[in-house]
Amino acid sequence: MKIGNFDLKSDGVFIIAELSANHGGKIEIAKETIKAAKEIGADAIKLQTYTADTLTLDSDKEDFVIKGGTLWDDKKLYDLYKEAYLPWEWHKELFEYAREIGIEIFSSPFDKTAVDFLEELEPSAYKIASFEITDYELIRYTAAKGRPIIISTGIATIDEIQDAVDICRAEGNHDIVLLKCTSAYPAALEDANLLTIPNLAETFDVISGFSDHTLGIIAPVVATTLGAKVIEKHFILDKSIGGADADFSMDKEEFSEMIQAVRDTEKLLGKVDYRMTEKKKKSRQFSRSLYVAEDIKAGDMITEKNVRSVRPGYGLHPKHLKSLLGTPAKKDYSFGERFN
Repeated sequence: MKIGNFDLKSDGVFIIAELSANHGGKIEIAKETIKAAKEIGADAIKLQTYTADTLTLDSDKEDFVIKGGTLWDDKKLYDLYKEAYLPWEWHKELFEYAREIGIEIFSSPFDKTAVDFLEELEPSAYKIASFEITDYELIRYTAAKGRPIIISTGIATIDEIQDAVDICRAEGNHDIVLLKCTSAYPAALEDANLLTIPNLAETFDVISGFSDHTLGIIAPVVATTLGAKVIEKHFILDKSIGGADADFSMDKEEFSEMIQAVRDTEKLLGKVDYRMTEKKKKSRQFSRSLYVAEDIKAGDMITEKNVRSVRPGYGLHPKHLKSLLGTPAKKDYSFGERFN
């Protein structure tokens, strides 16, 4: 499965920098953020395509006022989305700029009009946000476009995850990535439950990954060790920009550190490899082998006193010592000579 030119099976972990609301209301900041993501080694930049009106109603009723211990408590949903949204008229320029500098770009559509709009820009994938996983018609409509579809599972039941996967496959779309996600901002480490990452891949026969809302870099590193092929994290050029997502976004220095840690983790994981490489062969000089510990005349009995398993490793393999003990030496040996 490929997202743009990136092969999820062979090119390592696909790291997505989530722009979200981190543009400060200025297209110049959005472009600078895309450039910074490219410079520090992110594989993709992801936008969000919605308006306040495509997400909610401009209502003052209690249901439409945020509560529950979030960063945005007491704010109207409509006002939050109006503040955070990325203007649709910016998209074409941002897509062109990202492609010009060589970083993949795609977006999360939040309704069918957003999908239709994004289709004209030919995104390399689509992302279904956590809170949209229950919008089956949006998933169906998006999957039908035939592009790779990445789905966050933050609020979903296991049955809803299965439904989402089945909907995609029913539309002939088998390029599915499921992301483990904790839909809290920021998310506590004890709520991450990263062991779900390999289980998603096994249970639903898909590629799995991690959409991270924890603070710091440890969660993406652990996710990599558990087989995550996609990692998504909110990225902000500088936290002084502020905005709805600034508090749980990584700045350029932090995101760069995370990318390096993930790449180092990939190197450490490597592959299953029992080959006798040249490095291994060279290191075997420090292993044990059989050496003569006392002068031996031909016909003398070999004992644990006159033949010992010691370093270096140029002599006979120590596995032969037991069968040699109590047998006569076939020739003369001098102290320190390899026994072979």
